[in-house]
Amino acid sequence: MAGETKALAEFATALRYDDIPASVIAITKACLVDTVAVALFGSRLPWSRSVEDFARHVGSQGGGSGISTILSPSFPRVSAPAAALANGTFAHAFEFDNLRQPSVGVHPGSTALVAALAVAEEAGASGRDFLTALVAGCECMLRTGLAAKHTSEQIGFHAPGLTGVFGSAIAASRILGHDARQTLMAIGIGGSLCSGLLAFAKAGNGGMVKRLHMGRAAEGGVTAAYLAGRGFEGPDVILEGKFGYLDVYARDGDPALLVDGLGTRWESLNIWFKMFPCHVTAQGPVRAIRQLQREQNFVAQDVTRIAIEVSEKVLSHHADRAPRDVGTAQYSVPFSVALALFRDPADPQAFLDGPEQNPQILELCKKIELRPLSGTPAAGRNPPCRIEVTLADGRSAEISKTDADEDGGGDALERHIEQKFLKLSDALGDHRQAELLARLNAIEDRNVAEIFSL
Repeated sequence: MAGETKALAEFATALRYDDIPASVIAITKACLVDTVAVALFGSRLPWSRSVEDFARHVGSQGGGSGISTILSPSFPRVSAPAAALANGTFAHAFEFDNLRQPSVGVHPGSTALVAALAVAEEAGASGRDFLTALVAGCECMLRTGLAAKHTSEQIGFHAPGLTGVFGSAIAASRILGHDARQTLMAIGIGGSLCSGLLAFAKAGNGGMVKRLHMGRAAEGGVTAAYLAGRGFEGPDVILEGKFGYLDVYARDGDPALLVDGLGTRWESLNIWFKMFPCHVTAQGPVRAIRQLQREQNFVAQDVTRIAIEVSEKVLSHHADRAPRDVGTAQYSVPFSVALALFRDPADPQAFLDGPEQNPQILELCKKIELRPLSGTPAAGRNPPCRIEVTLADGRSAEISKTDADEDGGGDALERHIEQKFLKLSDALGDHRQAELLARLNAIEDRNVAEIFSL
């Protein structure tokens, strides 16, 4: 099929709130609460303060204060592109933001959501219009990740910095009331604003820049949408065309996957929420090692060897046994597993204290052997991780888990997201926390511009 980019633009323009299943609305609202929480926590970190200062510098409107909210506890206001830049960076500032599982290099909350939120505030959009725009952006963006077959990172690009621009441009265009042609142009412009290199993963330092990739994706999408609304143009085959996204940023990309199941299979239902503030590939191994520790009753000092069967992506991108900063430590499967035997990996401070906090953690990293995964996982499923632990007393134990166990949905998901929100937004104080959570949970009945007026 030709014209896949056009088909996405037409879908996004035509989607109506009443077309969206209740389950998709529910997970989209969970994504909103989760993203605001991780952004509020992330805003307190040193690298985020640098970005907030920059966003304030460039984000005033004619010398005024701006309209869109920066998600730090004082809720300052700037222009929509500046707010998207700051909030996307904040949301990914600590490896705690939501993503798709099985992973395809898409982070909905720290890209399309913060872009849609910033534009919705500036446009005075209703909560229903915001949710509709976000679902439209996510459904299209998730398919850009699927179509690339998760190969962008094999050639050194950070995939969410690429896919995030498209979801942000589509969601922002929808809120701005663009027609299909203008939305198509926004997607086309966005293709030239993709960015994000994985050099930090090999350098062992500079992991701070990874946080910026999401902010830039959100900002780029907002910029593309505003430019398209002013008559600026981009190529209308940016996703499937020669020298377009799939041709340049992927290996053996499949344009048909851009539209497969569009409007009937809701990809948003695959949005997943992290339990630990580390890379998604470490989530399964961390759960596995903690389960083994509970079952076998050992401490870190008892361990003489850990062998983990992992995917090729872990071997090529997430195998650093000697990270030198917080960002590269969170990106490392060996460090995340080792840390989990010394501290609670769900506690953000455990990672914030950095790789040098305890020499025993780095020593244990050296005892972790990563092996290629045996067997081939079923299509569309997470590859299992298998862990074997050898102890000083001669005992050994093993376990097999997927990268992301099922956490359940419905009430269980709502409780998990609420607990995470309350833990990460404690800087607001109890009253403001409760009020903001109530407003976010009822966003479909509110004007978005009112949400953060606490």
